[in-house]
Amino acid sequence: MPSAPRKAPVSPRGRQRLPTAGSDEKRERILKAAEALFDRNGYANTTIEQIVQALGVTKPFVYYYFRNKQEIFETLCWAPTEACFTVLDFAADDPRPAHEKAIDGLQRLIAATIAHYPAGFFPYREPQAFSPAYQKASRTLARQFYRQFCELLEQGRASGHFHFRETRITAQAACSLPGFLYNWYRPGGRLGAAEMVAELTELASRVLGLQAVPASSASSASSASPPATSAKPARARKKAAAKPPGSPA
Repeated sequence: MPSAPRKAPVSPRGRQRLPTAGSDEKRERILKAAEALFDRNGYANTTIEQIVQALGVTKPFVYYYFRNKQEIFETLCWAPTEACFTVLDFAADDPRPAHEKAIDGLQRLIAATIAHYPAGFFPYREPQAFSPAYQKASRTLARQFYRQFCELLEQGRASGHFHFRETRITAQAACSLPGFLYNWYRPGGRLGAAEMVAELTELASRVLGLQAVPASSASSASSASPPATSAKPARARKKAAAKPPGSPA
């Protein structure tokens, strides 16, 4: 069931009190310039002065929309954080079985992580940069996500579609694949974004022990079916056995 809309832990305040024409566009310009600098220099080594220089504006321009560097950083990071941790908020009437929802959620999680490059990777690279309020909101989202994911995994295991032992460990292992993208992923590699999503989704599905045929169905089919025999009639098998080794078929 979709959860209620979540209030972001940061709401850019700066000195702006009322929205003005073009204010969103100007705010996005600041965020885009800051994102490139945070990616290149890291949080600690990026300054408001550098952001100002990259934009070709004055400091009051930036402070009109954001109070400080941390607010810029957290605003950048909240969108991918929310996008990733709400991928399992399916509609209440979604008829799909649990294993399909789990795989779809994983695929959407990986796609959201890649789509929000590089800001989506900042929380992994710079966990020390966030305020307590941001960390609390992020943990709340993460706990909700893992509750939903673990429930789907257990339902999928019960139906025979997943094979694993420890639910929580399996959930975290599967999600660590997109989580560790920050260590090595860069756009423009040999695989495009869609191909990368497909590749990582397949790998994550293996972590869950996804079964091509549900285990319950496979065991039922094997117990109901007679032992497999050669497709050749018995006479043909006898004839073939009488031929010396190396004879043409």
